[in-house]
Amino acid sequence: MACGTTPAASDGVAPTASGRTGAPSRKSRATGDPGHFRDAFLPTAHIEGIRDGAFVSWPLDEYCALFHGRPAPDEPTRSRRIDSVEVHHTVATATMTLRHGADTFTDVFLLARVDGAWRIANKAYHKHG
Repeated sequence: MACGTTPAASDGVAPTASGRTGAPSRKSRATGDPGHFRDAFLPTAHIEGIRDGAFVSWPLDEYCALFHGRPAPDEPTRSRRIDSVEVHHTVATATMTLRHGADTFTDVFLLARVDGAWRIANKAYHKHG
């Protein structure tokens, strides 16, 4: 895949051959099923950010343990939007805005094309406000 920026999409995170994105990570949040995260992330991935004033760095298994197989009660009011995807041959970055009630997050993903499929290598997030 050539280098370049893909316009924002609304259906997921990982870019496909066409530059569009797939949806496993978004499905995990929407359904509460951590199995979708395992499909989207590499097993070595970390999820990092500031939580309650302290830096956190969760390995994928710890992050998946935060989800219990059911959607959040306010899931119908939540929104997720892919803001950008930039592809550089076998690596890419993507940013997503998530609105969860009064909270807004920016997620930044580092993706790698492994065995012909895009997987999330790492995620960093910022909680606004």
